[in-house]
Amino acid sequence: MKPTPSPSSGPEPAELRPRLTGLREALLPLHKALLESERVSYEAAVGKITSPLHFLQLLTNDPWFAWLSPLTGLIAAVDERLESKEPLTAAEAEALIARARTLLRATEGGEGFSGHFDEALQRSPEVIFAQAAVASWIKP
Repeated sequence: MKPTPSPSSGPEPAELRPRLTGLREALLPLHKALLESERVSYEAAVGKITSPLHFLQLLTNDPWFAWLSPLTGLIAAVDERLESKEPLTAAEAEALIARARTLLRATEGGEGFSGHFDEALQRSPEVIFAQAAVASWIKP
């Protein structure tokens, strides 16, 4: 009796990896624009960030920047999946794209990521342009 192949053992559909790679490449500038926008906001409210190491410490430990962690986690998940040796399935790619679609819904007066994202969109043209680039990769 032949073993039944697992769903991920078949060939990878050709369009999946480029789509997920494109999403990743669009998320990186959005992440950078959000970091910069939040840095400017932090410095206006709290004081100057004195060095790149200081900024890194704030990014990893200060609650001011904690709202960015879902986006950082999404980028890490996409990277991890793209680096995997297993063939990418349509379900896996769509799950990551859906995760991005859900995360990147700005909500005026919202809680958590959506509210902060809305504020960043209101104050930074760079965030708007970067979000528009991501939108082309996550449209249904």
